[in-house]
Amino acid sequence: MKLLIIGGVAGGAAAAARARRLNEDAQIIMFERGEYVSFANCGLPYYAGDVVKKRQFLLVQTPRGLKKRFNIDVRVRHLVKAIDPINKTIQVKDLATNRNYSETYDKLILSPGAEPIVPAFEGVDLPCVHTVRTVPDIDRIKEALDLAKVKRAVVIGAGFIGLEMSENLRERGVETYLVEKMDQVMPPFDKDMAVILEREIMAHDVRLYLNEEVVKISMENNGYKVHTASGKGLDTDLVIMAIGVRPETNLAKQAGLKLGSQGIVTDAKMKTSDESIYAIGDVVESFDPVTAVYRNVPLAGPAAKQALVAVNNIFGIDDEYAGTIGTSIVKVFNLAAAMTGASEKTLKAAKINHSKVYTHPADHVGYYPGAVKMAIKLLYDPDSGIVLGAQIVGKNGVDRKTDVLAVAVKQKMLIKDLAELELCYAPPYGTSKDAINLIGMTALNHKRDITKLIQWEDILKEDFLLDTRTVGEYDRGNVPNSVNIPVDELRERLNEIPKNRNIAVFCQYGVRAHVACRILNQHGYRAANISGGYVTFVNYRDAYKSSSLLSAQSKLDNETFCSGTIGEPVTDK
Repeated sequence: MKLLIIGGVAGGAAAAARARRLNEDAQIIMFERGEYVSFANCGLPYYAGDVVKKRQFLLVQTPRGLKKRFNIDVRVRHLVKAIDPINKTIQVKDLATNRNYSETYDKLILSPGAEPIVPAFEGVDLPCVHTVRTVPDIDRIKEALDLAKVKRAVVIGAGFIGLEMSENLRERGVETYLVEKMDQVMPPFDKDMAVILEREIMAHDVRLYLNEEVVKISMENNGYKVHTASGKGLDTDLVIMAIGVRPETNLAKQAGLKLGSQGIVTDAKMKTSDESIYAIGDVVESFDPVTAVYRNVPLAGPAAKQALVAVNNIFGIDDEYAGTIGTSIVKVFNLAAAMTGASEKTLKAAKINHSKVYTHPADHVGYYPGAVKMAIKLLYDPDSGIVLGAQIVGKNGVDRKTDVLAVAVKQKMLIKDLAELELCYAPPYGTSKDAINLIGMTALNHKRDITKLIQWEDILKEDFLLDTRTVGEYDRGNVPNSVNIPVDELRERLNEIPKNRNIAVFCQYGVRAHVACRILNQHGYRAANISGGYVTFVNYRDAYKSSSLLSAQSKLDNETFCSGTIGEPVTDK
């Protein structure tokens, strides 16, 4: 067996190592056009920010190490120019010597990854403009930072790389501008969750410009200037292009392999339209088991798993890749934001029936020092109760909670399962009713019609808006036209609430409102709990203040309200 692998990093390197573990006699050759065959590209922003202190920490494996341990022939700085599927050969150029040669194969794995998107506007070729994909990319950025040549920087694009680079530039004392064409940061997230990150970004003095498109970069007398469509001119010493990536499908297209709208088409065995060619990682379309569509998901985890599936099938182990649900996490200064499965906007676009629920639990019990709130948004099928997706933003425990919900999405678990899960508990680490249990219980109460849930965007003009927080909380920030009756006074003040109107009830996070709804419903009122309470209201208002989400029917006006309390040690008694 002669196996050729085009591309390294997460997918290609994992495939090569797996192939050798399965077959000691196979001839395995890996081609990488760059100098580094296996490096931690997810760690590049943190090297620029001096969080990762030593460059060698980024180098996961070297050609020498792969040869010594796995007997793999690794050829760096070798560009594969073409694939001939009929004769089962590839054309290669050795970039060090300019020698061109061909190599035959029995099986071929394509793992070329994805390339940064660089728009074709004026100035993208100026020396101040950088992308963040390879070790040499970050070397150039790091050198400029270390030599104190960078006082101001503009980051274009507010996805994973854009947020990470903005944070690390700011931590190094660089005046940082973050420019995003869309109306939110982190486009995969729903806007009402992304707004929490936007507040965190601005709190750390990153100048955030949403709904701004860069149209030109020019050289000025004392540096460079980034120009936007609205007429803004941002003086800068450094520009980071973090708009996104596109799969590198040129080789596949030239070879006549079947392509979809977002990458190479493969079957569940990771085989392409050619029997002898497999494809993995950022270059392929992955099946999304939640929405039943194929999409490109450029993440290291799926790439490594696809590598194992492809190699298993090449060496006779029947295996299939079950699909990618897009579980991911990003650090944004003092917060973490994670998601798994489908977002609300994805479900809407796919016309998939869904319900949503918000909770704001603490990461551990309030009486143990250091407890902080997080924001959780859960999406589920209202008929079957199957978990469809989730997003979490907070300071502590976000990764652990999201991992549990990722299992729930992958295994098509029910909200009832979430309510019943048996999870770790001790005061420093959690609560007896874990955050996962609580959001499952909240959704289940709604599905069982124990307590009806309503969303802020669904409040109607004729609804009676009842705030069950304390008078002090109400005075610190409230919803216009709401009536404040603290939950502990509710039974004595029922005569103040009309029975001929729908009662929309809220508190700070939703716990007290649930109690209030149970009281009201059992006294003959039509009460519904506004999911996520006042904190979710603040997120809605910050996120959608310029949109039509809150319709003309809504009682809510366009006032600006106080910031949310995610990450703050606030309790909801």
